[in-house]
Amino acid sequence: MLDPKDFEVASPPTDGISALDFSSQADYLAVSSWDNQVRIYEIEPSGNTVPKTAYSHEGPVLCVSWSKDGTKVVSGGADKAGRMFDIATGQSTQIAQHDEPIKCIQFLEQGNIVATGSWDKTIKYWDLRSPQPIGTVQLPERCYAMDAKGPLMVVGTAEKHVCIFDLNNPTVIFKQVASPLKWQTRTVSCFADSKGFAIGSIEGRVGIQYVEDKESSKNFSFKCHRDDAKNVYAVNDISFHPVHGTFSTAGADGTVSFWDKDSKQRLKPFPKTSGQISSTAFNRNGSIFAYAVSYDWSKGYKQALPTNPIKIYLHAVRDEEIKPRTTKKPYKCDMFSISNKIWEVAG
Repeated sequence: MLDPKDFEVASPPTDGISALDFSSQADYLAVSSWDNQVRIYEIEPSGNTVPKTAYSHEGPVLCVSWSKDGTKVVSGGADKAGRMFDIATGQSTQIAQHDEPIKCIQFLEQGNIVATGSWDKTIKYWDLRSPQPIGTVQLPERCYAMDAKGPLMVVGTAEKHVCIFDLNNPTVIFKQVASPLKWQTRTVSCFADSKGFAIGSIEGRVGIQYVEDKESSKNFSFKCHRDDAKNVYAVNDISFHPVHGTFSTAGADGTVSFWDKDSKQRLKPFPKTSGQISSTAFNRNGSIFAYAVSYDWSKGYKQALPTNPIKIYLHAVRDEEIKPRTTKKPYKCDMFSISNKIWEVAG
């Protein structure tokens, strides 16, 4: 765990954890796993967790997302199907279908619309009242990562393509750019204000990108999740704090850091955990930070050992860890010790 005071979630999945997502209405956490299950936990004020319910796919589940009103959960997986679970009825139904596994799913803020991204190189939009997609977009490559906030949706694909969507016109790619990073995209996450996004790659690097060309001077990238022996680790997840707009990165090195993109500082480095960190999420008000310790497949199937830890922890977020700072302090970051000049201008 990152902090000795962190709470361990009871009855975790039995195989690797692919995604975490909190409800925006209450402290309920949805967890998707390679064991074909989606589990939903209630987080009590004490920090204890209660497993509430679960539902199944016919293959590993790769993604999960809550509806804005907190009444439904959607998920996608290697069975090429998208499923929706209704909290009130306890029933799950199939709502989406692709020709290849569904890697990403997002409940959009625009009505009862779900977006799915697949390795079949398409994004599809689904109205929950219709069995057929209401829109399909051809991507340049397989969908690896996706996030949406307000009118902004960002999709990262194979071969380092990044497709930016204005959800007011969702079936047209608003802008297509190349990733500012050198290697394969692992994760994308939209700013809380929808003005841009962060992108993480397998080579221990994060890019901060603004959508509007007039703000491109603010774009930059930085190294992270590297060690003193010059080992480089994948950035597996990036999560933005819903209140302060600061963000976390989590990596295959088993560490998490909190960052402030505006002052270009690392706010809080956490000590290394017992395994790789595959997914993270803040709850609705940013007071809880959930992180999954499980194998991330970065070393192939030979390292998918039965002894690998599979755990979810909850960290009580303190203001001093996550609030933006007005003063810049020298600190040690990753591979070298300097002030905050660890940053590189993207491009």
